[in-house]
Amino acid sequence: MVGNLPPETASFVGRRGELGSLESLLRERRLITLSGVGGVGKSRLALRAAAAHGRARADGAWWVELSPLRDPRLLTTTVAHALGLADHSVHSPDEELCAWMADKDLLLVLDTCEHLVADVRHLVGELLQSAPGLTVLTTSRERLGSSGETVLDVRPLPFEGPDSDALALFRARAVAVAPQSAAVFADPVRAGVAAEVCRRLDGIPLALELAGARMRLWSLEQMAHRLGTRFEVLSDTRATLLPRHQTMRTTIGWSHELCEPVERLLWARLSVFSGDFDVAAARAVCAGGPLTAGRVERVLEGLVSKSVVRRSEERGAGARYQMLDTIREFGHDWLAELGEVRSVADRHAHWYAALSAAADEGWMGPGQVDWYRRITAEHAQVRTALEHLIGTDPVVALEMAGALWFFWFSCGHVHEGRRFLQRALDAAPPTGPAHTQALWALGLTMLLHGDMESAQATGAECTRAAARLADPERELRAAYLRAVSVLMPGDPREALALAGPRARGGHGGRTSGVGWLLCRLATGYALCALGRFEEAAEEARGLREACAELGERWLRAYADYILAVAALGLGQHGEAARHVRAMLSGKRLLGDRLGIALGLDVLAAAVAALGDGELAARLLGTGHAWWRTVGRPQMGGSPSLTALRDQGERQARAAIGDAAFESAFRGGAAAPTG
Repeated sequence: MVGNLPPETASFVGRRGELGSLESLLRERRLITLSGVGGVGKSRLALRAAAAHGRARADGAWWVELSPLRDPRLLTTTVAHALGLADHSVHSPDEELCAWMADKDLLLVLDTCEHLVADVRHLVGELLQSAPGLTVLTTSRERLGSSGETVLDVRPLPFEGPDSDALALFRARAVAVAPQSAAVFADPVRAGVAAEVCRRLDGIPLALELAGARMRLWSLEQMAHRLGTRFEVLSDTRATLLPRHQTMRTTIGWSHELCEPVERLLWARLSVFSGDFDVAAARAVCAGGPLTAGRVERVLEGLVSKSVVRRSEERGAGARYQMLDTIREFGHDWLAELGEVRSVADRHAHWYAALSAAADEGWMGPGQVDWYRRITAEHAQVRTALEHLIGTDPVVALEMAGALWFFWFSCGHVHEGRRFLQRALDAAPPTGPAHTQALWALGLTMLLHGDMESAQATGAECTRAAARLADPERELRAAYLRAVSVLMPGDPREALALAGPRARGGHGGRTSGVGWLLCRLATGYALCALGRFEEAAEEARGLREACAELGERWLRAYADYILAVAALGLGQHGEAARHVRAMLSGKRLLGDRLGIALGLDVLAAAVAALGDGELAARLLGTGHAWWRTVGRPQMGGSPSLTALRDQGERQARAAIGDAAFESAFRGGAAAPTG
């Protein structure tokens, strides 16, 4: 099935009636909201229904987790990224997302919308109007209030009787942590006590899970007694809350009281994390006072065993941890009571600023793919840190935003990067290396947006700033920015003058530095555009060798691209296909959608020249699908790149005829781009 649904992390109990109703609604209605108290199981129900319904949709079911998102201005880019779109268009993200969705037949699940209701309502309205084949399923503690919205109230699990769903869930969680407790539930008398526990907890799934986790330490009778006492003590303290909210809040408070003091402290400090995190971050951010760094991991595992924190294993990322929103909110209230909100947020932000700086240092080396995966996994935390620093420490925010240039420029987060860079530049003093770096990174985002006029102006400003610093590396980076901003609209001679061998030599600097290598890349492009293919190939071979020595993959793949284009120009079509296949291999490793789209067009041209018109047409169709995911047609119509693609199409049509070409093209365009 096409889509990105997360795996189910626990067994699914009950809900047959709700699933049946929801499956019917998904066939008949276009906007459904699952509403209910925190912890009632909205997300789990949505995931189960989406997995079943997605098989019936041509473009599958797609999941967007909105819980970590705090800035509503990033809502559209968050949805687009989850769908596999890279935001390289100068148009607004809303326009691009609506255009991409227009012909899709898919289910979009927006999970945890209550803190973004107005913004979700606006975006969903635009998407549903633009895409007749779209169905949207949202989960939220409150309805969106959209016209055409159907609200399904997700109620707690039934808890009456010996075969109730609530009792089945409580039993499953208890046996999972304490297998010997299976005998308890087999005893009719003690099963009655368990049913009373479920009644006390109103059948709310999260409350049942928290209670089940205590069976590791207590007998069933001890739990029933302590739970009853706890509820009696607090029965009047939350009179303003609705009964289910009161039950959930009371249960979390009860679990909190039963934690050790250091567990409560860690719980509170972990509330600063938006989304998931790893143990190194928890140790750096949460240690202090009685909670030493050496104890954090053990205490964290204690919270996992109590179902306060959830642990998952991700391929290539190791163990990751996360708290459900309802539990995180309780922890944040406790953090405020402790007076630590600002200090913990500062530690969180500076940890991720340091991580971003380390990623910048490691990007041009053998750890590049690992850094790409690491920063991608930490995306939610990076956002949270930048938001905090822009308001509290603009200079560090500027350093962090500039250090993440590769993430904005190479990994498909162009709109988001441009926004953060501009905000950081506006907030911090306009001097020093951090300012020059952020200005350059801003120019890179302008290039990928096709905003060449702004990129040229920013490149000129970068050149002046780098000259004031007398820093050859900064000068070379500025030269690359200026060269590409004139090359793409069609002036390769000026690009060569700005970034070619003579210009590079005039600046000096390290030949293995980012600026020098990027200038070599721009030089190779310019020489190809001028038809000087042998010189372009020589430049690309030198670039490729330098990247190979560094252990770098992203630039090396573009060197392969230039070698492919040069080989095509020299009539070496088999050689061109070999180089571009190497390029595509590198680009897939790093999720570089723009690079994949470029490579597919060149591969199609090579294959067409070799006489396989049908394969060339399929490749052009697949390339078209990838270009759509970056929101741009063939690099905004760059003359040399457009000519290359058009040449491949003409040769393919000539080889197999228009009808066969269109058929093969459509087949290629249907290929998945996830």
